[in-house]
Amino acid sequence: MTQKLLKIGSSAVVTIPKKSLKELGLKVGDEVRVVVDVDEKRVVIESRGKINKEVLSWIDRFIKMYRPALKALAKK
Repeated sequence: MTQKLLKIGSSAVVTIPKKSLKELGLKVGDEVRVVVDVDEKRVVIESRGKINKEVLSWIDRFIKMYRPALKALAKK
């Protein structure tokens, strides 16, 4: 597939066709990792994948349990 570089502000962007987004399970707003290989003159865009729901649940519990301590640390 060939895409044209477009200018937005001082950056260049490449559009990804809707069909390709669907096939990759991506949607507008998702975060992706951009890998630039200067030697090979290529750019690779990788899905960051989904965050494990168990990890998110653990983080929520941790924050709720230690919120006062975290707030105190943030003020230092």
